[in-house]
Amino acid sequence: MQDTRTFDANDAASGPDLGNLPEWDLSDLYTGEDAPELQADIEWLEAECRAFADDYENKLSTLDAAGMLRAVQRYEAIEGKSGRVMSFAGLRYYQNTTDSARAKFFSDMQAKLTDISTPLVFYSLEFNRLEDDALATLLDASTELARYKPVFDRLRAMKPHQLSDELEKFLHDQSVVGAAAWNRLFDETMAGLTFDVDGESLPLEATLNLLTDHDRDRREAGAKALARVFTERLPLFARITNTLAKEKSIEDHWRKLPTPQAGRHLANHVEPEVVQALRDAVVAAYPDLSHRYYALKAKWLGLEKLEIWDRNAPLPTEDKKVVAWPEAKKIVLDAYGDFAPKMAEIAEPFFEKGWIDAPVKAGKAPGAFAHPTVTDVHPYVMLNYLGKQRDVMTLAHELGHGVHQVLAAGQGELLSSTPLTLAETASVFGEMLTFQKLLAATTEPAQRKALLASKVEDMINTVVRQIAFYDFECRVHAARAEGELTPDQINAIWMEISHESLGPVFNFMDGYETFWTYIPHFIHSPFYVYAYAFGDGLVNALYAVYAEGTPGFQDKYFEMLRAGGSKHHKELLAPFGLDASDPKFWDKGIALISSMISELEAMEA
Repeated sequence: MQDTRTFDANDAASGPDLGNLPEWDLSDLYTGEDAPELQADIEWLEAECRAFADDYENKLSTLDAAGMLRAVQRYEAIEGKSGRVMSFAGLRYYQNTTDSARAKFFSDMQAKLTDISTPLVFYSLEFNRLEDDALATLLDASTELARYKPVFDRLRAMKPHQLSDELEKFLHDQSVVGAAAWNRLFDETMAGLTFDVDGESLPLEATLNLLTDHDRDRREAGAKALARVFTERLPLFARITNTLAKEKSIEDHWRKLPTPQAGRHLANHVEPEVVQALRDAVVAAYPDLSHRYYALKAKWLGLEKLEIWDRNAPLPTEDKKVVAWPEAKKIVLDAYGDFAPKMAEIAEPFFEKGWIDAPVKAGKAPGAFAHPTVTDVHPYVMLNYLGKQRDVMTLAHELGHGVHQVLAAGQGELLSSTPLTLAETASVFGEMLTFQKLLAATTEPAQRKALLASKVEDMINTVVRQIAFYDFECRVHAARAEGELTPDQINAIWMEISHESLGPVFNFMDGYETFWTYIPHFIHSPFYVYAYAFGDGLVNALYAVYAEGTPGFQDKYFEMLRAGGSKHHKELLAPFGLDASDPKFWDKGIALISSMISELEAMEA
């Protein structure tokens, strides 16, 4: 952390309270920027991309099944090599986004690989010009080629929205100074922000962390510090949002995509009506979920109205104990191992081999993620671990992603990536396993109440909050289509959504209208956020099947994770007797959250 009082990151991250927090060892990718293997891979990519274009451009329609299989496998090898390069550059950058040398290296690699891969643009365009019958004949002739059918299906879903070869190449080349450049501006701006809290200068992650502090004055000070800085930077964030939304609108128009969300749905391989059913079910449940819970929370805190800085406040009865890293590791691995020893075995190397970067450090990207890198290496998990119970749950969440990515790696580079509709399944399931283990071990009523309330809040943040974010994006993109939005107009949309989703028990302080500015998903991956709600609802239903003692559940679960992106969500959920396309499916997950709130209400009686 950085601070006017030379606040050392180690004070919060590696001190005696937390233990020795692990940091990444990226040498499994490359040993450094000057590694000869890195230079050799770039040279290989340059030569192979040119050779691929020479061998196949304007010739895909002439290939037999064996020839098409070789082409696909060569393309997959290129994807793997470029993925390795960009994973290394990106992970180093996110460790310290304010390091100009790392930022330059990341940007240079993006530009270089964009240039190198330009000859490949023809591939998807030409592939989509193959006749359906001709492709079906090729797939019938080769079981090895047919294995890639899910990749082809996703590729050909964009066929109606494909532009001319020349335009596609232009968009490819232009991307590094388009969305990617605005994304980088956002990241570097966020990483460089400091917030004055009672004379102490804190970065974003540490300031956001104050919103869960036991001391209400500290929560208020943190919220007001965030509001001051976000308001100061509001014109920049509005400019970034306007530009990216307009750029997306232009490209969507050219591609004849019917809605701003359509591209995300196609990429996720999910039907728009399934997402709409999820959204409608959650919005209809706002009064029963968030409105009801936050009214209950106000009562617990002895308040008639909650201020926005009370939303994630811990309960007065919540254990203030700091969870040291060794204990966090044991909690999560024990929960995983109780479900299936194999799950803990897969997770163990993350702790032992430098696959987790846990400390809070100056310049480090905020939040947490699990990055799969490439299938012949392993995932890396990033945390900003501060020893709170929520941090333990975040560890369980991101480690779930990591386990999923390890299992799916066997599918290979093109088939391992899971569509967003199921990408959150293993992570949320890992959280649920950890929560249930902690709950089972809690016998003291006040602690059980605090633990249950914490889980309800996490579920509200995952389901209600993310659908509210999705609605915010939908409204912003729709409004942007009518013309440029002023900061006040974007703020107004945020406040409409906040009132609808959080309910009447809240007061909203001056400045809260700017809190949309720091949410990276709006910038990096428009409309991604519904995947969290999708995953939570799906896992709630999945966990109910597990809790019923369904025979062979663990084996089916591992098979689902191993499938990666090789199957549609209908196919993956069928062995569990679940179907996400059934509108009533989402009611099961909502009912679980509602039942937990009812249990909390009963504790008051």
